[in-house]
Amino acid sequence: MSRTCDVCGRGPSQAVSRSHSNIATKRRQLVNLQTKNLDGQKVKACTRCLRTLAKGA
Repeated sequence: MSRTCDVCGRGPSQAVSRSHSNIATKRRQLVNLQTKNLDGQKVKACTRCLRTLAKGA
């Protein structure tokens, strides 16, 4: 199951979590994906795209 937006193609990005001693550990920031029915098809779209689609309608 891919974690990319079907509308804009945005995917996970990398970030760094810092401990109390300032040691960096890499982690993934996932996109906020929602499954919606657009034009009769089930689509995984990020919330930014859903807001943009709602604004145009």
